Amino acid sequence: MKSLVTTLTERGQASLPASLRKEMGLKPGQRLRWQKLSSCEVRLLVESGNPIAGPKAMLGFAKTFRRPRRTADWMKDLRAGEKSR
Repeated sequence: MKSLVTTLTERGQASLPASLRKEMGLKPGQRLRWQKLSSCEVRLLVESGNPIAGPKAMLGFAKTFRRPRRTADWMKDLRAGEKSR
C-alpha cells in the first residue's frame, strides 16, 4: 500500500486523505476510534452502527406525535385566550 502523509494542525487535528475516505466510504460525522499501539504507532478504527446514542437519540422524535402548526395559528389561539379573561 502506498504511504500517505498528513500534517497535524496546532489544534491537534489531522485530515484523512480523500483517496482513503472515498475508498472506505467514510462520511462527515462518522465516528472514528483511535487505539494507541506503541509510543509511535496508533490504529484507527471506523465505528459502525448508530452514531447517536443516549438522550440525543430522542431529538426530533416528538415531531411524530403532532402535526406542525404555523406561527399565525399559535398566535390566534394565544390571543383568543387573552380575550376570554
